[in-house]
Amino acid sequence: MVRSGGDPMLTGRATGGTGPARFRERFLQGEQVTEGVRPLILNSWQRSRTLGLSPNQSELPYREDFEPDGRIVRAAVPVLDRLQSRFDGSEMNISVADANGTVLLRRFGKASLARSLPAIQSVPGFVFAERFAGTNGIGLALAERQLIRVYGAEHFAERSQGSACRALPVRDPLSGRIEGVLCLGYPRGAEDPSLDSLIRKAAEAIERRLLRQSSTRERDLLTAYLDAGKQAASGLHHSVTVAALASELRPADWAILMEKATELLSRGQRAALDVPFPDGRSITLVSRPMTGASGVEGFAVEAVLPGPAPRDAATIPHQVDEPMSLPAVPAPAVTSLSKAISVVAAPDLSGSVTTAGLDGERGDHHASPPPARGLVLVGEPQVGTYALAARRRLELLSEAGTRIGSTLDVRRTAQELAETAVPRLADFVTIDLPEAVLRGDEAATPLGALLRTVVHGIRDGCPFWPVGKQVDYASTTPQLRSLTVGQAVLEPDLTAAAGWLAHDPEHSGRLLSHVRSLIAVPLVARGVVLGVVCFYRAQDSAPFEDDDRSLAQELATRAALSLDNARRYTHERTLALALQRSLLPQGLPDHSAVDVALRYLPAESDVGGDWYDVIPLSGTRVGLFVGDVVGHGMLSAATMGRLRTAARSFAELDFPPDEVLTHLDNLVARLDREDPDSDGAGLIGATCLYAVYDPTSQRCTMARAGHPPPALARPDGTVSFPDLPAGPPLGLGGLPFEAAEIDTPADSRLVLYTDGLIEDRTRDVDVVLDQLSSALAHSARTPEETCGVILDTVAPARPYDDIALLVAHTHALEPDRIASWDVSTDPAVVSEVRAAAMRQLADWGLDEAAFAAELMLSELVTNAIRHGTGPIQVRLLHDRTLICEVSDTSDTAPHLRRAATTDEGGRGLFLVAQLSQSWGTRYTPQGKVIWAECGLHGV
Repeated sequence: MVRSGGDPMLTGRATGGTGPARFRERFLQGEQVTEGVRPLILNSWQRSRTLGLSPNQSELPYREDFEPDGRIVRAAVPVLDRLQSRFDGSEMNISVADANGTVLLRRFGKASLARSLPAIQSVPGFVFAERFAGTNGIGLALAERQLIRVYGAEHFAERSQGSACRALPVRDPLSGRIEGVLCLGYPRGAEDPSLDSLIRKAAEAIERRLLRQSSTRERDLLTAYLDAGKQAASGLHHSVTVAALASELRPADWAILMEKATELLSRGQRAALDVPFPDGRSITLVSRPMTGASGVEGFAVEAVLPGPAPRDAATIPHQVDEPMSLPAVPAPAVTSLSKAISVVAAPDLSGSVTTAGLDGERGDHHASPPPARGLVLVGEPQVGTYALAARRRLELLSEAGTRIGSTLDVRRTAQELAETAVPRLADFVTIDLPEAVLRGDEAATPLGALLRTVVHGIRDGCPFWPVGKQVDYASTTPQLRSLTVGQAVLEPDLTAAAGWLAHDPEHSGRLLSHVRSLIAVPLVARGVVLGVVCFYRAQDSAPFEDDDRSLAQELATRAALSLDNARRYTHERTLALALQRSLLPQGLPDHSAVDVALRYLPAESDVGGDWYDVIPLSGTRVGLFVGDVVGHGMLSAATMGRLRTAARSFAELDFPPDEVLTHLDNLVARLDREDPDSDGAGLIGATCLYAVYDPTSQRCTMARAGHPPPALARPDGTVSFPDLPAGPPLGLGGLPFEAAEIDTPADSRLVLYTDGLIEDRTRDVDVVLDQLSSALAHSARTPEETCGVILDTVAPARPYDDIALLVAHTHALEPDRIASWDVSTDPAVVSEVRAAAMRQLADWGLDEAAFAAELMLSELVTNAIRHGTGPIQVRLLHDRTLICEVSDTSDTAPHLRRAATTDEGGRGLFLVAQLSQSWGTRYTPQGKVIWAECGLHGV
């Protein structure tokens, strides 16, 4: 029976709202939890949150196809029956799950529990893997691969808060592979530390029954080893269970030990090997031959621990049915293996392992405690060799799956393939790809010319064709044969490869002094031929065999998928970048108000929707735009084009900056509503900054919608970031935009940019703004030079977002090129205004433009007097064109119309439109301005 009681080793019990319950609540609220929760539990919570699991989740996957009479079930049924008898009358819930977390068996201390508990806790078939159920006994035991305890609020799901459990992986005794999990669940208040020992014994019993299901040859060798241990009763050694041995080692150290033991077994010789660990400790592995009763010959590999045996060391059992020294902890996958192992001959170890057999001195078990030993592996050398080779192949393919394709760059992906294969499969690797594939296109003639893309090997100086050289293979070469048949071609002895030698005898002869064997594999993915990879073995390495060819084929096939993904991405990125650049301004307008330099820098990973524009406006003013459409790819580029076109249209209508942003805000919201995938959720987002610079007043009016403020470098070298009203991003609606007017003296530099310039995961924004200020401190630089300096010193080295940059060097329209008059509302003054204007044009030397200007000015002033309200002002601006402006305080807009033959009026604006290059109306806070431009050389 389980007795009630506390566990002094279990910290932070979830009782009364304290301990794990409090910390779990803080964790779920997003607070940082560093103490009070066991690291094993906290790590599981974090994984559960990363997986997007909800604490309130009550449903788990259910599998109807689980095997009710599998190997683990047959081994576990009698053990679970005994446990059920042991806990008869208690609220113990006993279960066994497979290696995927699917519950296969359930037993209950009380039969009534099966009826009172929900199906998820009483019916086999539900999956309790951590990725589905969060922190729980079965899932955490599989994730951590060790005995675990989960208590109360340590469970991630709310449904398990009143429970506690212990769970332990059950392993195949010979392979060390996890076959399932044994879990004991019970009420939270029935905690009992003795359950640790009980669950270990029960798991060992299941493992013993699994052993009986193994092959006769394996059992025969193990029996011979146990019999040898029974006979070694001299007392010169201690034996230790491998579970105890594993408890002395970290999981990574145990993986190293198992890997070396497997390699030692595969050598099939009596030997001893010292295995060092990163922390400075070491364990000696000893292999010795044995022969089973049926004549099966094999080897046993034992671990010899320095110093006295651990406290829980037990004598080696004498019979298979008793608890025995078995590898209770498997060897996790090892990411790297040495190609060779230093094995030294060992003395005769057919009996017990003694200190004399290890250090060459005569052991005296009375003088010093003897070392402890434990069985690690037993088996036949051939089986060990095959197992080791298979493990290495699996490890290589596993590493390839995580290492190849870490970027979406074709060249980098090819390099990763070569780095993965060297030196574990080949000594040298070359990869040849068509130029079209490097551009992101499909190769039109994959059997044609290829470019050497990668050369990688264990050493430099091998005379392969260099990277960048065009390589043409003859039809008899292994490379072209592999491309033709679509399969790997093996040449174990290149000295006998006539087709390879005949292709280029001189080059092939130089290579033969370095390499001896070749496998050529085509890179084919989704029916697209991407190129060819060649694996070479050096002269001092064993030649390739058929198994190597299969491995090379599998490795190349997996890498080809990553290469094709990179190629497709490169193709799509090239198209998106071409679209993006085509939608940006292709040239700069001639304008006297500013000198402008523009830059667009795409993100390293993808193309976004950043844009800029320069728009000439009436009255010698200029509009400057910078914007950023959220997202990347073709859709963002296309949306950017629509937004820029609309922004230019609104600006050319002479709306003030805040009104332009209001119209853009409505447009983005409308585009989002029209998108069938958005569901009104605001999928299209954008920011924008619009500035209008007036060279006559040397002032700049700006408004922004969720965009970073500009930088303003004045002629005296001071740099500031004007504090503009922020405004919401475009498309949100509901809030007005505000404009601000900033003094901008001539020879200032106005810098507009998108957030990709200053925002970076690894840099502080304030530091970046200081760098930008330093880059603008030198007033002598041209806008082009300033752009270059900013991108070199301020922009991230590997930008993860697009960068749009606009640098405007401001100029002023000289006062002697501006003439203005205040006009009364008396029609008689029209002739006086014409006369004054003609005198000013004569002073400017614009006699050729005088006729057209006189007529336009006469019509505009007359209309203002008749239809507007005073006061009225006339202004002439001498710039690249002659600009005539008439302003009044009325907001009534004139309209161009075609007058009938009987009409006495209505022809004035028509005459203005014919005489001018352009004309229009802009509104001001005081009223409106009607303007017209004409060339400096008359009509």
